[in-house]
Amino acid sequence: MEKSKYPQYIFDWMGGLILFLGYMVGSMFVGFAGIAGKFIFKLDFMQKPWFMMISNAVVFCLMIAAFDFIVVRQKTNKKLNFNFSPTNVSTYLLIFPMMLGMMFIGEFITSQIPTTGPFFGDFYSFFENLMSGLTNDPIVMVITAVIMAPIFEEIVFRGIIQKGMINNGVKPWKAILLASILFGLIHGNPWQFVGATLLGCVLGLVYYKTKSLLLPMLLHGFNNLCSAVLIFYTKKESFAEVFEMQEWMILIIGIVLFSIFFYLFIFKNKVSYTEV
Repeated sequence: MEKSKYPQYIFDWMGGLILFLGYMVGSMFVGFAGIAGKFIFKLDFMQKPWFMMISNAVVFCLMIAAFDFIVVRQKTNKKLNFNFSPTNVSTYLLIFPMMLGMMFIGEFITSQIPTTGPFFGDFYSFFENLMSGLTNDPIVMVITAVIMAPIFEEIVFRGIIQKGMINNGVKPWKAILLASILFGLIHGNPWQFVGATLLGCVLGLVYYKTKSLLLPMLLHGFNNLCSAVLIFYTKKESFAEVFEMQEWMILIIGIVLFSIFFYLFIFKNKVSYTEV
C-alpha cells in the first residue's frame, strides 16, 4: 500500500485547546493593533470592513499555524497538508444541487426563528448592526465571505476537526455532525447557527466521500456567493422573497432537490481518486 503524503493527525481535547489558544493569541494581536491605531495614530479603524477582513484572516492563520506546529509536526513529522484535487465532472453536477437543496431547507427552518420580542428582537438588531459593517463595502464582503471564509473555515472545521476526529476513531457521521455543530456555534447567533450546521453536514459529507478539501471550499463559497447576490443585487434576504414564493414551497423544493442528489451522490456516483 502506498504511503500517504498527508499527515494522519488526530483531533481531541488537546487539539481543541491548541486551536482555542491560537484563537486567543490572534484575537489579542488584533485587539492590540486596533488600540494602537486609535491611541497612537489617532485612527479608529476597528469597525472598518477592511480591518475586520484582515483580523479574521490573522485569527484563522494563527489557529491553523498553532495546530500545525504544536500538534501535526510534533506527532507526525509532517507539515499540515490537504488534498485539493479536483474530481470528475459528474460529482460537481451532483453536489451543487444537493447543496442548493439544503440551503432551501435551512432557509425555511431559519425563517421560523423569531426576529422580534424582548430577547430575539434586541439580539437580531445587534446582529444586523454587526453585519452592516461588512455589507457597507461589497468588495470586502465578497473577498471575506466568498473567498477567505471558505478557505479558512473549511481547513479548520473539515480539514482539522472532522478529519482529525475520524483519524482518532470517531464514527464518520458523528465527526461530521460534531464539526458542523461547532461550525454553527462560531457564527454566534441562532439564525446563522441553523443554516451553518445543516450546510456543514453537507460540506462534511462531501469531504468525507471525496477526500478533497477543494469541493467543500467551492460549495461553501457558492453558498456565501448566493447570500451576497441576494443582499447586493436583489435587496432581499431570502430565496422565498426573490422568487415570490411561500417559505413552505421553498422547503418542499429543497427537500426534493436534496433527496434526489443526495441519493445519486452517495449511491450512484463514482469518485475517480483516493487520498494517498
